[in-house]
Amino acid sequence: MSVTTLELDAVVRREHADPHHVLGAHPGDGGVIVRAYRPGAAGVAVKLEDADRVYPLEEIHPAGVFEGLIDGAELPLRYWLEVDYGPGGTFTIDDPYAYSPTLGELDLHLMGEGRHEEIYDRLGSHVRIHQGTRGTAFAVWAPAARALSVVGDFNSWDGRLHAMRSLGSGGIWELFLPGVEAGACYKYEILTAEGELTLKADPYAQETEMPPKTASVVFEPDYEWSGEDAKWLARRREDVLLGEPVSIYEVHLGSWRLNSLEGNRSLTYAELADELAAYVRDMGFTHIELLPVMAHPFSGSWGYQVTGYFAPTPRYGSPDDLRRFIDRMHEHGIGVILDWVPAHFPRDAFALARFDGTALYEHADPRRGAHPDWGTLVFNYSRHEVRNFLISNALFWLREYHVDGIRVDAVASMLYLDYSRREGEWVPNQFGGREDLDAVAFLKELNEVLYGREPGILSAAEESTSWPGVSRPTYLGGLGFGFKWNMGWMHDTLEYFQQDPIYRRFHHHELTFSLLYAFSENFILPLSHDEVVHGKGSMYSKMTGDRWQKLANLRALYAYMWAHPGKKLLFMGCEFAQEGEWSHERSLDWHLLERPEHAGMQSLVRDLNRIYREEPALYELDSDPAGFWWLEPNDADRNVIAFARASRGGERVLVFVANLSPVPRERYRLGLPRAGRWREAINTDSTFYGGSDTGNLGGIQAEPIPWSGQPVSAELTLPPLAGVWLVPDVG
Repeated sequence: MSVTTLELDAVVRREHADPHHVLGAHPGDGGVIVRAYRPGAAGVAVKLEDADRVYPLEEIHPAGVFEGLIDGAELPLRYWLEVDYGPGGTFTIDDPYAYSPTLGELDLHLMGEGRHEEIYDRLGSHVRIHQGTRGTAFAVWAPAARALSVVGDFNSWDGRLHAMRSLGSGGIWELFLPGVEAGACYKYEILTAEGELTLKADPYAQETEMPPKTASVVFEPDYEWSGEDAKWLARRREDVLLGEPVSIYEVHLGSWRLNSLEGNRSLTYAELADELAAYVRDMGFTHIELLPVMAHPFSGSWGYQVTGYFAPTPRYGSPDDLRRFIDRMHEHGIGVILDWVPAHFPRDAFALARFDGTALYEHADPRRGAHPDWGTLVFNYSRHEVRNFLISNALFWLREYHVDGIRVDAVASMLYLDYSRREGEWVPNQFGGREDLDAVAFLKELNEVLYGREPGILSAAEESTSWPGVSRPTYLGGLGFGFKWNMGWMHDTLEYFQQDPIYRRFHHHELTFSLLYAFSENFILPLSHDEVVHGKGSMYSKMTGDRWQKLANLRALYAYMWAHPGKKLLFMGCEFAQEGEWSHERSLDWHLLERPEHAGMQSLVRDLNRIYREEPALYELDSDPAGFWWLEPNDADRNVIAFARASRGGERVLVFVANLSPVPRERYRLGLPRAGRWREAINTDSTFYGGSDTGNLGGIQAEPIPWSGQPVSAELTLPPLAGVWLVPDVG
């Protein structure tokens, strides 16, 4: 097969969309023609698999294209190139242009439709055996590129050596490089439609270099999951989390605890696997939620500006180290949730932004494609391939890393076209509205796929508006999330607890209003990292009063939170009343636990979790009004609220009562749902937690005096700035 000078010129200029058509082995007159492009070579020869003879090739283009006929040979031909670089030496090379595509027609069809749920196993870089040879298959989506090359350690970052081929109109480019192994660093050199050469990291890379370096790394998983993990996953498929206790410990891995013996460095995945798992299990949390662990160049973004969606950050170890970390969590009975960021991505030139020289992953119009708050870019959810990228990414973490759920960040910014935009800065949808219909369709598809493919997982939305049906099934018109963060509860509750008690009577509704909508969604009550960052103060500092009052208020808040309908989420450090704001650059202030009042706060959270997990009344009917009723919602003048929680069928019941004034309330009569003796399961004023030990000597006796709609009642002492949990004393 002969080629034209124009085609040879295109190969040399790196503008040929199918270099395999020119290079490699092709049928010739009486044999096989082998063509190779090796710029700078003094000579190139072909060595056959079963022959001692070497066949020299002739240079047919001055830039370094060589060609020769192997008489009598037939295709397929197994051969190697012997490349002579003169003083630089002679190298034997397995010719990548002798190999067929590693992607099939079905792959390309599903990619084009945006429905390839395992696209992460096809695009990117993958070590595999292809045509009997071990090497790495590279594939990338770049439909507007004129040409692409793989560059890396294996070719001295020379884009002339390994040009990729286009696999048709879908925009997929592919190349198999024999001999390239795991650990090789690489990027894609892209020739854009405007003729510009750019270097891009692989969007589907499963490992990256340590920042500030930005190359992708060929990765081959080599982790064997434990038998306990297999049992965990089997149980997970049967879970219905709505009726189960869910108490989440939110963690930023880099600052949870530092290694003071080695320059205050962050702990590794391997170190955290032991230390964090043991701590979370001891504290009684059911899950941890990790601030984004996907690769991100700027540590100050806390992981929310992702450049490598399929690669864990290398700051704490390898991808397999993260697998080991998750495995260890499962061995300790702890679920793992990842923060996930499909709302936006950063503008870093090496990553997704204008990947092939065009607005590929983002919208071209900045009124749709630029986020005004964060200076980032917004995904174009109308593109099949972009939706496929994101949905397969969520599946990737659930399947390949065995994580138990995702919390989707910044959902409100996805739902509204005018989010943080002034008039004239946004484009209405086709009906003239402000709703982003593409984002709505994407979120529905995401949740349908996740729950359909991976039963038992958790999908939660950080959504701060009144968008209806966020956690309702898509067949009922909802977005399909399993849970929604209750941002309204969080704002109202913190607003109340920041008030001086003398003014709390005017803010009483901020504690009771949440029950007007508590069952409209499946809620998680979040006290997250966003509430304790720079400028917002710690949970401790938000509380009003002197030091004793601050701690008492915080203890009462936690008792109220754990008794309130909804699953629980608490950011690290809040469990022991961290006094300073959280910073990603330093460790939590663990030394505070040397002080009894902080150790007491930690003990309270531990006990709240223990009783919460043991008491079905606190979790079985979280999303059902049948599991909640008020006992005292209106005593604003005395800053008292009280309510009851019940289990499914009403077999179990728990009463919560709080006195949120700094003076005790003696002989306070409270209506109760059942006769008999009631035991104090929690009293946040106990000296064990740092309080003053005001209470009821462990319990009260109900009297046959109806009160506030309840059949019986009791007089009790309400400790100051405290919450009390009461349960029927069946012992």
